[in-house]
Amino acid sequence: QVQLVESGGGSVEPGDSLGLSCVGSGTIFTFHTMAWYRQAAGKQREWVASVTAANYTDYADSVQDRFTISRGNAKNTAYLQMNNLQPEDTAEYYCNGRTVEGNYWGQGTRVTVSS
Repeated sequence: QVQLVESGGGSVEPGDSLGLSCVGSGTIFTFHTMAWYRQAAGKQREWVASVTAANYTDYADSVQDRFTISRGNAKNTAYLQMNNLQPEDTAEYYCNGRTVEGNYWGQGTRVTVSS
């Protein structure tokens, strides 16, 4: 069973930072792309950032220059460093991993930014 597990969410104040991690397992295939999505209450899930196995990265405009996505030493891991968090960043954050076989999602980790 392919599995992605997120961790690192929490409650912070505006301007603070959080680091999220995602660990994938259960497949012989490479997660050629890993990404982070988020879903705020009452809104649709939106893409935040992605990174390929070649370490190409891309970001949504809303997080550009504040968030950094990266791969771990193991290619089935991904991280999201979130700096200068704002209330608008409050959401459930989901890890996404893609292999040649399928597209997989983690269960989510909550990030709350409030004063």
